[in-house]
Amino acid sequence: MLRTRWGGWAAAITITLATVALVIGDIYDAAFRHWWSGHALTTDTVSGVLVVLITVLVVDQVVRRRQLKDRARAVSAQAAIMLSQAGRSCRAVSEALDGSGDRGAAGDEFRTYMMMLLVSAPVLIDARAPRAFLEQAQRLGGEMAIALTAARKPDKPAASRHRLDEAIAQLRKAAAPLLAQLNPAERAAAAGEDVRG
Repeated sequence: MLRTRWGGWAAAITITLATVALVIGDIYDAAFRHWWSGHALTTDTVSGVLVVLITVLVVDQVVRRRQLKDRARAVSAQAAIMLSQAGRSCRAVSEALDGSGDRGAAGDEFRTYMMMLLVSAPVLIDARAPRAFLEQAQRLGGEMAIALTAARKPDKPAASRHRLDEAIAQLRKAAAPLLAQLNPAERAAAAGEDVRG
C-alpha cells in the first residue's frame, strides 16, 4: 500500500515536471515553439492530456491521503474497542481459572471477543501496525481458549494464567501506536467508559 502511494506521487511529480519542461521549452526555444505552433492538433491533445493527468493524479493522491487518515482513526477506534473487550474477556477467563468466576460467563465473554475479532479482521489486516495488533489479538484468543480448557483441570491454571497475562500485555503493546491517534475522550468512549464530566 505504501509502495502504491509513493508510486502515485512519483507519477504526479513526473507529469508535472514534464509539463513544466514543455512550458520552459515553449518560452525559451523558438524552434520548439515553432514546431508546436505548426501542429495545432498535437499541441491541443498533449496539453489536454497533461492537464487531465496532473489533475487526476494530484487529486487522487490528496483524496487517498485523506481517506487513509480517516481510516486510520476508524481502525484506531476499532482497536480500542477490541482491547476493551479483550480486558473483560481475560478477567472473566482468569476468574474461571482461579475458581472465583463462572466458567460459563467466561465462555460467553470469550465468544464475544472472538466474534469481534472475526468482524474486525478485514479492517485491521491492511496496514502494518493494525496487522500486528490483529496477530496479537488472535494469539490472545488462542491463549484464552487454552485457558478455558485448563480451567477444567486443576493442575494447569498457573501456567495458563501466566501465558494469558503475557498475551494481554503483548496486545496492549501492539495497540499503543493505534491508540496514540485517539484523544483520551475517544479512547474512553471506545472502551465503554463514561466520559461525561
